[in-house]
Amino acid sequence: MEGIGGDRAPVASPLPQWGHDTWRMYQYYLDKTTPHTTYRWIGTLVIAAIYCLRVYSVQGFYIVSYGLGIYLLNLLIGFLSPLVDPELEISDWPLLPTKGSDEFKPFIRRLPEFKFWYSMTKAFCIAFVMTFFSLFDVPVFWPILLCYWIVLFVLTMRRQIAHMIKYEYIPLNIGKQYTGKKASTSGSSLCVD
Repeated sequence: MEGIGGDRAPVASPLPQWGHDTWRMYQYYLDKTTPHTTYRWIGTLVIAAIYCLRVYSVQGFYIVSYGLGIYLLNLLIGFLSPLVDPELEISDWPLLPTKGSDEFKPFIRRLPEFKFWYSMTKAFCIAFVMTFFSLFDVPVFWPILLCYWIVLFVLTMRRQIAHMIKYEYIPLNIGKQYTGKKASTSGSSLCVD
């Protein structure tokens, strides 16, 4: 028994198909931005500046900004933390190298740079859209929120920096890493990356 319709394939309605095609196109362009780190961050800074101008011009939505700040702080902690936290992982050997004789293990972030950027950009876009709805404009005394956020930031960063010092890791790649060796090619001296 084949049922009603015989051999014909089911026809998808146009709305879900359009949504799927739109999502695939969005994902395609998002994937194309992956190698362009500098341009992605410049775009995020532009979006953040537009958000700040919007909040400044309407003189409101401070609670949205506070929530955004807490979320960004949470993302930053994930970005600066190792994938496997040595304090939480019980093992017989050190997970991060602590001595010069230990095997080199690269720093792997809990939150990769691309996901950090993507989540941060989405957060600014969502917060920007929220500024157009008066429902989210809760009257608060913004200096108290700002002071509280600064205290939270300082305490959290102090704890994170103490963790980095204790387990001797640096989560940021600052500049090019040179081995200190020079290679000689046809009479000229070049640094090896």
